[in-house]
Amino acid sequence: MAQANSPARERVLITGGGSGLGLALAQRYARDGARVLVVDIDAAVGGVDVLVNNAGIASGGALLGTDMAEWRRLIEVDLLSVVRGTLAFLPGMVERGRGHVVSTASFAGLAGAPGIMTYGVAKAGVVAFSEQLRAEMHGTGVDVSVLCPAFFRTNLLENFHGDAKVRGMASRMMDKSPDTLDTVADACYRDLRARRFLVLPTRAEPLRWRLKRWFPEFYFKKLVQTAARMRRA
Repeated sequence: MAQANSPARERVLITGGGSGLGLALAQRYARDGARVLVVDIDAAVGGVDVLVNNAGIASGGALLGTDMAEWRRLIEVDLLSVVRGTLAFLPGMVERGRGHVVSTASFAGLAGAPGIMTYGVAKAGVVAFSEQLRAEMHGTGVDVSVLCPAFFRTNLLENFHGDAKVRGMASRMMDKSPDTLDTVADACYRDLRARRFLVLPTRAEPLRWRLKRWFPEFYFKKLVQTAARMRRA
């Protein structure tokens, strides 16, 4: 594992960093002395030490309620933006022998939950991309991390596409979440400074992830029970 650079020497680029988790991470890097550039569209930028692929949109609904336009929109924004950003800045990191590629996925990309088909699949792609990139970058000095938070209060639903009932359930889960933007950003930043690969910054998700890995059928039973209870709420 490459050693983390001193934040005061790092150049950090965060896409989709105008608000929410992206902005909160930008503030934490800047507070520690890093030079931070926040963008919401592609920009021609010099070499960076830390790339945070954070841009994304939300969607909800079952497979049979989707169309190909929705699939293309979610894959293009949530997955391919990560690929494009990484392709743009990874060569310089490899050449310098140091760097950190961070991509924001979601616990939806790990959960296998119903009712968030296009979003969950796109975010699962971000997780898989990060896993494979981590293996490819092993020994190069470039670290890779993927952020997988669950629900917490943010502005993600402002650009929501899809089923209005799913949007309502997501909003209620955000309101009930014990996690806040500050607690999630603090947990993410701590793990990113430590160069942790899989970052699960919301309180319940480390246990849920372990349950899925170690007791998959028990996890699935609880998942469908929770989904059914939410639909009745």
